Amino acid sequence: MSEPVVLLDHPAPRVARLCINRPAQRNAIDEAVRQGFIDRLDALVRDASVRALVIGGVQGVFSAGGDVPSMLGLSEAQARARLGHVQQVCQRVADLRLPVVAAMEGVTAGAAVGLSLLADRIVIGREARVLFPFLKIGLVPDWGQLLTLPRRVGLPVARRLLCGGEPVRGEEALRLGLADELCEDAQVMDRAVALAGELALLPAEPFARMKQRLQHPSATLAEELQRDQDDQAACLLGADFREGFSAFREKRAPDFIHRPGDRA
Repeated sequence: MSEPVVLLDHPAPRVARLCINRPAQRNAIDEAVRQGFIDRLDALVRDASVRALVIGGVQGVFSAGGDVPSMLGLSEAQARARLGHVQQVCQRVADLRLPVVAAMEGVTAGAAVGLSLLADRIVIGREARVLFPFLKIGLVPDWGQLLTLPRRVGLPVARRLLCGGEPVRGEEALRLGLADELCEDAQVMDRAVALAGELALLPAEPFARMKQRLQHPSATLAEELQRDQDDQAACLLGADFREGFSAFREKRAPDFIHRPGDRA
C-alpha cells in the first residue's frame, strides 16, 4: 500500500506536523495533496492534545508549487472547481486557532509560498529558494498571495517579487520580512518544530482570539475597540488569566497547559 501524499506525525509534545510526501515530484501540490491537507486539518481541529502545527515537505524540500501538468486542458468549470478546492485548504489553515509554523526548506514555490504565508511564523534555510513563477507561466498569483504577501513585506516589495520572478534566498527573505527566522539548511525542520513547541505553551484562547483579529482587521477604531471589549472581557473571566496572574504574583513561569490553579 502506497504512503499518503500528506504525512501526519507528532514530532514534539503538543505539536503536529503535516508534510507533503511526493518526493519524485519535488512535493508538487495536486488535488490529492490538497485533499490530504483538508482531511488532516479537519482531524486536527478535533484533537485537543495538539496546540501547534508545523507544515513542510519531505526530503528537505517544501514544495515546487502547484502541479502544473494537472492544470492543463481544464474547462472553466474544472478551473473554478480546482480553485474552490484551493480555497478550502487556505481557509482551513487561516482559520486554524493553533499557532502554525512553516518550514521553508530547499525550494518553496508558487502555491507553497501561499500556504506558508498563511502560517504565523516562517523558518527558512540560508540557501533555500523562494519562487514566484506565476506570471512567467501566464497565471495570476493565487493561494491568497495578493493579500498575504503585501501584508508581510509591503506593497512595493510584493509587486517587485511577483513581477521579477527571481529566486529569493534565505537571508534576503529574512531581510524583507518574508521569513521570521534564518538557520542552516539542515536545521530548518528541527527549528520549526522547536518553535512550534514554544508557541504551543502560549495561552490557547487569547492566542486564538488575537490570531483571528490579525487575520480579519477592523475597518474602524470603533469596531476595534468593541472587539477589545468583547475579547478582553472573555479573557479576564478565563482560566488562562487566572493562571497568568497567579504566576506573576508567585514570580514563576505560567503553565497554560496544565493550569495548576484550575485543578481545585
